[in-house]
Amino acid sequence: MSPPLPHYPRVLTIAGSDSGGGAGIQADLKTFSALGCYGMTAITALTAQNTLGVSAIHGVPPAFLRAQLAAVLDDIGVDAVKVGMLHAPEVVEVVAWAIDTYGLRQVVLDPVMVATSGDALIERETVGVLVAELFPRATVVTPNLDEAGLLLGRPVHTEDDLDAAGADLLALGARAVLLKGGHLGGDLLTDVLALADEPATYWQRLVGPRIASRNVHGTGCTLSSAIAAQLALGHPLEEAVQAAHGYIRAAIEAGAGVRTGQGHGPLNHGFAPVPMHRLG
Repeated sequence: MSPPLPHYPRVLTIAGSDSGGGAGIQADLKTFSALGCYGMTAITALTAQNTLGVSAIHGVPPAFLRAQLAAVLDDIGVDAVKVGMLHAPEVVEVVAWAIDTYGLRQVVLDPVMVATSGDALIERETVGVLVAELFPRATVVTPNLDEAGLLLGRPVHTEDDLDAAGADLLALGARAVLLKGGHLGGDLLTDVLALADEPATYWQRLVGPRIASRNVHGTGCTLSSAIAAQLALGHPLEEAVQAAHGYIRAAIEAGAGVRTGQGHGPLNHGFAPVPMHRLG
């Protein structure tokens, strides 16, 4: 019997499409490719979107999302999953079904609720379903401060708020939370990786100087997809977060001097692409 052939690191994104190419499915695929992974998609919604904002959203029927997931998972399989825009409760339930049915173990949940432009991307009644169904099933949840505020029902405004917010998000059922501090003021930005099985004194803090750039559309999508790619490559969570943090900072810096559109442009996802890895 011949030995099994190697396979590419397989990363599936379950998210919305950004017609402007800076966020969502498009940003995820660019990130997977740049980090040497094989990307696949299950599209939850179509958006009419550019660097200025979102003008329309068309949800994919839940049955068709389920068909996309089954097609990919029955044939190709995955090593890690990134979950992004889930606009309606029934869409959340399909994702929970896929995680359970296929035994998906490495799931990065980016609770996309508000676009960089400020446009709402989720129905209000979906938030509770998202927390109940997906927080316990995810490896890590990656909210920014606005999303954390919506999840917790209170504002998260300062660096002093981060630890308390992380603890309260863990109390909602998450196993790990990467709370992103990009919306904080000041010259230094802090992200906090809070772990349910570790005391707060052990939580990882990722600190770096603010990078001056108007091109920050899709940063949350890119960071969560980079974490998923690093998990698919075999790195444990803390190392995956560190590597993804380094990647996104370099992508922001590399794209800072470029003009794309009239608003918030994209990062430079392909600033230093690597060849496709092989596993096994």
